[in-house]
Amino acid sequence: MQLAGEKPYHIVTPCMHKSRQDIAELFTEKFNTPEGSAPEYLTAYVRQKLREKFTTADVGITGANFLVADVGGICLTENEGNALMSVSFPKIHIVIAGIEKVVPRMQDLGLMWPILAAHGTGQQISVYNSLVTGPKKSGELDGPEKMIVILLDNKRSDLYSNDDQYEALKCIRCGACLNACPIYKNIGGYTYDATYSGPIGSVITPFFKGLKEYNHLSSACSVCGKCTEVCPVKIPLHHMLLINRRDAVRAGAGGFIWNSGIKAFEFALSKRKRLDMFGGKTKNTFALLGANALGEKKQVPRLADQSFSKQWTSKK
Repeated sequence: MQLAGEKPYHIVTPCMHKSRQDIAELFTEKFNTPEGSAPEYLTAYVRQKLREKFTTADVGITGANFLVADVGGICLTENEGNALMSVSFPKIHIVIAGIEKVVPRMQDLGLMWPILAAHGTGQQISVYNSLVTGPKKSGELDGPEKMIVILLDNKRSDLYSNDDQYEALKCIRCGACLNACPIYKNIGGYTYDATYSGPIGSVITPFFKGLKEYNHLSSACSVCGKCTEVCPVKIPLHHMLLINRRDAVRAGAGGFIWNSGIKAFEFALSKRKRLDMFGGKTKNTFALLGANALGEKKQVPRLADQSFSKQWTSKK
């Protein structure tokens, strides 16, 4: 993704949208590797090239899947070993992690690590699970001389203080909700234009980047509930998206046209007499003004000349 100048497409598998042919073409362009190289060849090439970077770097930067309070350690979960090499070779190890990553005890990892593996990549356990409790000690050969842990709040405390949405901080970033979401599977990760995409991203991004600018993400949801169904830590994601919509309306973040239209809609639907004030022909004329309201692939349905209530009354 760095070579292509692109951002991650998925929070667990960043280049899931690229085929092996796409990657082979990219490596041919950037490194002059043979055209149509097999994945095994490209893997060996990358391993050799990155190994030089790891062994000569002065500073290694990693995230943390969990922060274990009782032992003061950070957990790294991976399938390649690159994070562990970022810890082992450089003299300084810098950890950057959100404050919600903290788990109370080391024994909690017996639950959290298998859950992350199963829902993230379909494994019983990830290939590499490392617990790092500090820099190397006297007499140890491997590891950094200095370790720095940076805890990010980045408005997470504001989210935690919200009585309706605080449970979003339980997320372990397994990506299961993205994989199940019919919206994500159709529009892809880049459409969200945010660090976290999919259902969980639609819930938390308005808190991190502003409700007014990102409340539209909460409307990119069919409320099918599949995300809530597959979430291993039981976050009611589809319900939270509805709460985000509610909060956006209360904050007036929908824009003048949207807010005015909703008020007119509410006024018309609040009484049957108002709804039946105009016949089907007039309503269809107004409906045609928003011909693309349902998208290019759908047409706005035609309304009957008389409403059901009028037809029912006349037949009685």
